[in-house]
Amino acid sequence: MALAFCGDEGNSTAYNVDHGVLNNGCFVDALNVVPHVFLLFITFPILFIGWGSQSSKVHIHHSTWLHFPGHNLRWILTFILLFVLVCEIAEGIVSDGVSESRHLHLYMPAGMAFLAAITSVVYYHNIETSNFPKLLIALLFYWTLAFITKTIKFVKFCDNGVGFSQLRFCLTGLLVVLYGMLLAVEINVIRVRRYVFFKTPKEVKPPEDLQDLGVRFLQPFVNLLSKGTYWWMNTFIKTAHKKPIDLKTIGKLPIAMRALTNYILLNEAFEAQKNKRPSSPQGSGSIWRALCCAFGRPLLLSSTFRILADLLGFAGPLCISGIVHNVGKGNNTIRPQTKILGVFFISSQEFLSNAYVLAVLLFFALLLQRTFLQASYYVAIETGINLRGAIQTKIYNKIMQLSTSNMSMGEMTAGQICNLVAIDTNQLMWFFFLCPNLWAMPVQIIVGVLLLYYLLGISALIGAAVIIVLAPVQYFVATKLSQAQRSTLEYSNERLKKTNEMLRGIKLLKLYAWEHIFHSSVEETRQKEMTSLKSFALYTSISIFMNAAIPIAAVLITFVVHAHLTRKADFSPSVAFASLSLFHILVSPLFLLSSVVRSTVKALVSVQKLSEFLSSDEIEEHDKCPELRSADAQSKYQAVPLKVVNRKRPAREEWNNYTSHTRRPINITEPDDFCVKITNGFFTWTPEGPPALSNIDIRIPQGQLTMIVGQVGCGKSSLLLAILGEMQKISGNVSWSSCTSDSEMGEDISPEKESPIEMEFRKRGSVAYASQKPWLLNATVEENITFESSFNKQRYKAVIDACSLQPDIDILPHGDQTQIGERGINLSGGQRQRISVARALYQQTNVVFLDDPFSALDIHLSDHLMQEGILKMLREDKRTVVLVTHKLQYLPHADWIIAMKDGYIQREGTLKDIQKSETELFEHWKTLMNRQDQELEKETTIETKTVLERTNLRRTMYSREALLKDDEEDEEEATESDDEDNLSSVLHQRAKMPWRACGKYLSAAGILLLPLLVLSQLLKHTVMVAIDYCLARWTSDAISEKMEVELKNCSHCEVFNHSPYSKIFSILCCLGIVLCLVTSIAVEWTGLKVTKKLHASLLNKIILAPMRFFETTPLGSILNRFSADCNTIDQHIPATLECLSRSTLLCVSALAVISYVTPMFLIALVPLAIMCYFIQKYFRVASRDLQQLDDSTQLPLLSHFSETVEGLTTIRAFRYEAKFRQKLLEYTDSNNIASLFLTAANRWLEVRMGTEMNRKIEGV
Repeated sequence: MALAFCGDEGNSTAYNVDHGVLNNGCFVDALNVVPHVFLLFITFPILFIGWGSQSSKVHIHHSTWLHFPGHNLRWILTFILLFVLVCEIAEGIVSDGVSESRHLHLYMPAGMAFLAAITSVVYYHNIETSNFPKLLIALLFYWTLAFITKTIKFVKFCDNGVGFSQLRFCLTGLLVVLYGMLLAVEINVIRVRRYVFFKTPKEVKPPEDLQDLGVRFLQPFVNLLSKGTYWWMNTFIKTAHKKPIDLKTIGKLPIAMRALTNYILLNEAFEAQKNKRPSSPQGSGSIWRALCCAFGRPLLLSSTFRILADLLGFAGPLCISGIVHNVGKGNNTIRPQTKILGVFFISSQEFLSNAYVLAVLLFFALLLQRTFLQASYYVAIETGINLRGAIQTKIYNKIMQLSTSNMSMGEMTAGQICNLVAIDTNQLMWFFFLCPNLWAMPVQIIVGVLLLYYLLGISALIGAAVIIVLAPVQYFVATKLSQAQRSTLEYSNERLKKTNEMLRGIKLLKLYAWEHIFHSSVEETRQKEMTSLKSFALYTSISIFMNAAIPIAAVLITFVVHAHLTRKADFSPSVAFASLSLFHILVSPLFLLSSVVRSTVKALVSVQKLSEFLSSDEIEEHDKCPELRSADAQSKYQAVPLKVVNRKRPAREEWNNYTSHTRRPINITEPDDFCVKITNGFFTWTPEGPPALSNIDIRIPQGQLTMIVGQVGCGKSSLLLAILGEMQKISGNVSWSSCTSDSEMGEDISPEKESPIEMEFRKRGSVAYASQKPWLLNATVEENITFESSFNKQRYKAVIDACSLQPDIDILPHGDQTQIGERGINLSGGQRQRISVARALYQQTNVVFLDDPFSALDIHLSDHLMQEGILKMLREDKRTVVLVTHKLQYLPHADWIIAMKDGYIQREGTLKDIQKSETELFEHWKTLMNRQDQELEKETTIETKTVLERTNLRRTMYSREALLKDDEEDEEEATESDDEDNLSSVLHQRAKMPWRACGKYLSAAGILLLPLLVLSQLLKHTVMVAIDYCLARWTSDAISEKMEVELKNCSHCEVFNHSPYSKIFSILCCLGIVLCLVTSIAVEWTGLKVTKKLHASLLNKIILAPMRFFETTPLGSILNRFSADCNTIDQHIPATLECLSRSTLLCVSALAVISYVTPMFLIALVPLAIMCYFIQKYFRVASRDLQQLDDSTQLPLLSHFSETVEGLTTIRAFRYEAKFRQKLLEYTDSNNIASLFLTAANRWLEVRMGTEMNRKIEGV
């Protein structure tokens, strides 16, 4: 066949120019080639010479990346342009297929335009990354020329009577619009950046995130193609295969994704809702509206992507139907009837009747469908992660303001708060992930039913009705499954509680040989949990069975009804297999319905719990709301307005009738020599309860040692907390001296500049506070003592000596760098107490509160701490010290004494004042002091040489043993590191599949269950293949006989008998449904047996382990095996195993059938299989590291919440709220960046594996 640009027919009018060159179609097409050739010749030297040489010498860092105005719009228009050009190429080839010679001008200009479009976007990307916009002038000329030439072609089509019925006319019109829009985008860049035609160009710097080399999460900053394909992750995935991933590797979060940014966004939404609805600012409705206002926009974007993906998913069945239909007819191209300007024009219907065109469209539809679907997943998960970080920050800020009574009275426990952070925030995150399904599912169901009705008629509605009728059954099963899961969780919590008790007392348990007793107790609870797990497994198996059986039942009923009731209807293979695909698409949203409903219910419950938490009482800011008081209202608190809300009137009237105890007025000569002053103070823990402290009028002297003494339970610790603002104030005033408040906050306010009210309600500064119950951080000993302060070696050593901590530090494995707290080693009560006191001594605050620091110390340590710590380091330094103690022998050292009794002040003053005025009280103290002195002398003479020597000897021996142990371990580690612990072996272990663990899991199933599981899966998929083969044979025979009848033109011929085929099809479908039930039961039964056996083995191993194991292994690590790991084995692995086996066998059976039918497919399968292998190999290593990093970064975050709740009073006393908030933001960002990288890695795999599957489909 002749080949020429304008064709080579003898009577061709392609070369006719009698009516002008612009009226010649071939010349106009040649004119359209000029802009593309111009761009290629201009840009190729710049791309391959300029940037090619530059990239070989200088690496352009991503800090130079910059998005020009209209960046995303340019990429979208370019993608649409490329698709339209592909359609134009295909249209030219199809329309030229019936000509005697080839007319290259029908598709060669489109091919050149395709190359130019790709070159333009590559050229633009390089200009954008190098931030050199002046070179965009070439694109300006290109878009202008392309727009003009394409407009000329469109006008000439209109002049020659070409209209919308011809596809080429529509494509040309679209190209005119696209080139015009791209030209407008280019002009807008000139207008904004002013890089040409203006005297002063606008300099634009890259985003702040890209200037920070620590930001490595580049999804928000890369171009649209890289966003859609996650191309920027390639380098990260390859790097992960070479060395392990850690927090340094993943870097920092971009500013827009950080917890602080999202918290500010959420808080603004909360404030807006608060202003709109002040009656219920923290109600569930207000929280939902605030969440939608703050994070609703990306959720709408995700929903849009999801709906587009679902609509593109229907292109698969329609294209398959057209391909099968056209292939059955031999793919005979319809000869076009329209011939204008010497060439043929085809319509869109004629264009879509070509099987090759439909195959190309199917490839692009599936590619776009996967891209949009993964984009929807990513946007939804990213929004959920941002929302989780914002809510966690909101919860933490609420914790910092939480009333102490909520914690002390049991209204809000640390466990409830941790569950709120760990579980409820994740429930909201996953709800936002599933939320786009709420809008996408109705669209998918409606479109699916309409297409089924179009293909099958009324019988399709019957099949769809089967699916819809069974939807409530699925919802019922999902509800029962949720109830079983909740019951299992309750028994699991009880089992974990007993396991925790057993592990904490393991030493005593082994000494008394009680292992069997506690083992039986845990096993008894485990049996109850296994009963709930059996219910959970039953409903899970029913759910798996229905997911697999409903499509088979719907297809069976539909095809049988369609064959017997509508005998004259079309029952071709194209209709049958397209309907089969539509049924599978239709079933998927109904399966998701139960999951979405469950997630929605959980999210509603979580928001309700969050609302209750955010509505909890907060501490009163005494210094923020000063109240004017009259001079005669100081003795009776009823004259002062009560500040506690929701108070019961009877309690208030009872307090108003309260008669205060009379005592001597305060004997302080100068009015400003006090540190803290309380006037007529009444304090309570709960608004409804009576006051715990009554009629408090005290002054604590500045720079002196004040001791608070009294009987147990008289209110000494409560008085300290009242001074710190932790108790709810009914009435009275608490004021601080200026030298202890503003000076420590960085402000210098002289007393002369303050009004009396400002002086009375002055804000306090930092107070070094050691609580009665020691509170430690999950950090090293040094970090617990320095407590966010700068390290001073001389002061640190002095504090260690004063608290007698050096012998204890010597015992620790790593000295003062040993981790203590929940994630470290356990300390005794005395050690914890001394570390807590050492923290208070180390701080440079002017005020120190010590709440019974001698309670857990013996006499010798108490005396040493008093002499070297309190007297020498604090009082001699003129710091204000308030000491709560029962050690009355230290009263002579006190500058000021406050005696308490039954919640009120019994007496205050110096020891001499009390001796003169309160003789009876002083004699009582004297008797107690003599008794304590005698006990001290007795213990000193008898036990000093024995106990202290033994203690020192024991400590020395322990220290030597620890040193020898460390030396031995160092030697062992050195030898092991020489042999095994090198980078290559670590990488090898990371790259290997845990086949040994998989073998142990499967072998635990037993001899009978494992073969049953494998055999049932094989039989099920064999039957599935048989069903498809039977359907293909049925439809093929039906259409063959129909064609024979049409050829014979016989009106009285026998109608095709569907009965034999329908019977075989029904038998196979019923057998497939039965095998689905057997498979689901076998999987869950196997899971039950394995989980029972593994837990029993784990419990036996742990309870019989030697004490050395418990001394060297953190308790949290052991508990994690019984909690998280057991939960994974109990509930997640069986379903995952079923999904894995089903997907694997489905893929294998599909490949086997395709290879049998089309052997040439094996040629394309080999390279695709190799690519899939390397993709999953690289992904598996990165995914495992990121999953471990996600889990490991979540533990410090939850631990930080827990330790903050426990040490809330200490944190607020030190005024360290800002520092702890900053640590929370760091922990949250670390966890979020790991989660985002894990999400991006999963999307990276999905996009690539989806592309490979599309290539296989295209090859078929």
